[in-house]
Amino acid sequence: MAIQKVMVVGAGLMGSGIAQVCAQSGIGVILTDKSAEVVERALENIAWSVDKFIQKGRLAEDRDTIMGRITPVQDVAAGAEVDLAIEAVFEKIELKRDLFKDLDRTCRPEALIASNTSAIPITELAAMTERPEKVLGIHFFSPVPMMQAVEVIKGIATSDETASVGKRFVEQIGKEPIMVNRDVAGFVINRINFPSTIEAMRLVEEGVATVADIDKGLRLGAGRKMGIFETGDMVGLDVTYGAMMAIHQETGDPRFYPPLLLRRKVKAGHLGRKTGKGWYDYDADGKKK
Repeated sequence: MAIQKVMVVGAGLMGSGIAQVCAQSGIGVILTDKSAEVVERALENIAWSVDKFIQKGRLAEDRDTIMGRITPVQDVAAGAEVDLAIEAVFEKIELKRDLFKDLDRTCRPEALIASNTSAIPITELAAMTERPEKVLGIHFFSPVPMMQAVEVIKGIATSDETASVGKRFVEQIGKEPIMVNRDVAGFVINRINFPSTIEAMRLVEEGVATVADIDKGLRLGAGRKMGIFETGDMVGLDVTYGAMMAIHQETGDPRFYPPLLLRRKVKAGHLGRKTGKGWYDYDADGKKK
């Protein structure tokens, strides 16, 4: 099965990035979100990002050609003929369950349904459908246009053929697949990354080092392009919190319980770039003060 048309559900940071890399690879994309404002903002951000890639000589096509492959809508019913639907909504299990039921009713029987979840077990989402063998995880990392790794996750019922199509799709859009053969909460990369992220937060809580110095140390001493806290602000502290809680609830492992400082920031609405305040402060253009 070749993936020629994709529907991305959720036009936030992750969804818009997924739509962009698909369109850049010649795939037709339906980008849907219940909020027309969110979709409009996503298209603006995608166009800006595509322009940057063109300026750097990384894309041969012009912006209008790439943007022309993206169709904005507000109803998943528009995805009746897609080959693959990718869910990229907020990390809330109840929201995702309902959406998977809708996608199962909407998408043609041959279509695959994937989740971009970073922590929620794929098996639980697949159980909401009548096609669990055609459900898989395709977990991108932020920022999607820049990050090469994509986890391809098999649920307990995911067929080998579905996993193989998912792997080929990731390669088709110019990314590197990381195959996850067991459906564990947090999959692979976050199971490795979250303990260090939590430890960094605790070091700030204890006054051992500042947010800025920890990020600087990770960039200069660990070869990271972005520090833990810079990345957290871009992803959203609420998203990080939700993913950690999902792993903690699934595993019962105290290592993944969100630190107090993160919990307080989420309750205060300090969610990162999107709110102007997270681990750092940002101006109206989203630039760090």
